[in-house]
Amino acid sequence: MDDINNNVNDPLDVPSRFAITDAMASSSFSNTGSELAFYTGVYVELNGGGFGQMYNAETRNGEPKNQTTFNNSWNSIYQTMYNLKLIIAKCSTGNEKDNFTTLGIAQVLYAYNLALLTDMYGDVPFTEAFQPGVIFQPKLDKQEDLYGIVFATLEDAIVNLGKTSNYPVLGNQDLIYGGDKTKWIKAANGLLARYTLRLSFKNPDYAKVLDYVSKSFTSKDGEFKMKNANIPNPYYQFDQDRGYLFASKSLFDKLDARANDPRAEGYFEPIRKTSGAPLTYEFYINGVSPQSQNYSYSALFDISNPIYMLSYHELLFIKAEAEARNSAAVTSTASLTAAVNAAFNKDEAVNFSTTNATSYVAGLNIATNADLLKEIAVQKYLSFYENESVEAYNDYRRLLAMYGSAAAHPIQLANPKNVTGLFPLRLPYGNSDVSTNPNVKAAFGDGEYVYSEKVWWAGGTR
Repeated sequence: MDDINNNVNDPLDVPSRFAITDAMASSSFSNTGSELAFYTGVYVELNGGGFGQMYNAETRNGEPKNQTTFNNSWNSIYQTMYNLKLIIAKCSTGNEKDNFTTLGIAQVLYAYNLALLTDMYGDVPFTEAFQPGVIFQPKLDKQEDLYGIVFATLEDAIVNLGKTSNYPVLGNQDLIYGGDKTKWIKAANGLLARYTLRLSFKNPDYAKVLDYVSKSFTSKDGEFKMKNANIPNPYYQFDQDRGYLFASKSLFDKLDARANDPRAEGYFEPIRKTSGAPLTYEFYINGVSPQSQNYSYSALFDISNPIYMLSYHELLFIKAEAEARNSAAVTSTASLTAAVNAAFNKDEAVNFSTTNATSYVAGLNIATNADLLKEIAVQKYLSFYENESVEAYNDYRRLLAMYGSAAAHPIQLANPKNVTGLFPLRLPYGNSDVSTNPNVKAAFGDGEYVYSEKVWWAGGTR
């Protein structure tokens, strides 16, 4: 009778090979691809928020300054990191000591989620967090310090992934790379390239960015992404469940301004405004159009689309920017062309593989290094539609710091809210901690700080 209340299907301790699978799924679907992506896509105008909560995001009607807006994402990232922390302990000092491959993979995911957390929220609880029953109200750690941990964890991951392990390979339990630790090493180097470029306003080191890129994957087959028949693409799922996101007029205008860009129409689906009417493109005018579900929508929606955590086209845009910033003499469009070609051929329901990227880039009228840098920023932004909104949001804020003002920014936003001081410079802390942790509550205040306080790497103090 002592065991009658024990649920054998809910064990307190499981082998790391099972726990790591869940961490991969939550890192991609719940943390990267869902709420954070939907909202940030509206803020940077890759999508038009035409209805429901996305319309509230468009009009800044309580969102994003409410502490409840991102509470699900806030909790999910912390839960994922806590699970990864247990795996790391188990594989380094616990009963799976020297399980180096799983340890290294867990460290890559841990660093990735920590970067995601601090990129979105700034200073967050970390060093005193993950201690249930011991510390109930952890202090906030500075983003600058957290980034140091991100880099150190990725470097440690690369070392551990390079070691020989006597434990069985993960195989199908690894939903991302099938247990191929060489691919995980390349993904870690790609992330190091991304995060080194992220700090270019604070601590530029473009030679190091290029070194990391040279050690990363060399085709879309090596991308750090989740593509699994059992895990639907979040944008597809959100459209099926809600139908809140529509074709952004701001995005279309940027495509339309570039002659012969195949994505100007290829990204979007025409609709019939009324029964029997001809098919037309009805774009949502960002922040202006009335709330409705009668707008054009994405042509890329597909249940099998990948959830990108680091795409090949992003990696090539990172390389192109680092080269151009590393020397003002660089005006060659070769790396930009390679990045655009990768964007045209990305793994989506619609691709543009028949388009000649060389001719397309040649028609963009790039004469100077400054021209090149601006077009790299815009083309990278265009490539992020629709599944990589979080990185588009991060890039927009980084470049806002580097160019000094929204007026000088390569990417011009159209929503009147964005040009009147209501562009969200960060996301608000989750209600779970605002309501229970005085340290977080004090930092949150009334939530208005999201419009005035930049994160550290974008020139702020927290």
